[in-house]
Amino acid sequence: MKRLFLTATLIAAGLATSACVTIIDATHDHDDGWRGKNAAPFDGAREDCLERTGDVHSAAFTDCMAEKGWTRD
Repeated sequence: MKRLFLTATLIAAGLATSACVTIIDATHDHDDGWRGKNAAPFDGAREDCLERTGDVHSAAFTDCMAEKGWTRD
């Protein structure tokens, strides 16, 4: 029983630490479809880019996010 519990715990830990990040939040249209690889933390990047550009739907915002490692699908 201990072996089964340990195995299940290790599998869960492995799945929780995946390298690819996808942000999909059904409550916010502007967060849908962003993908980052070796990217800055999403919330900080989004906040900084929003302050710099003023509009999450602008090309400047998308470019700013790309500079931080985030692309939109």
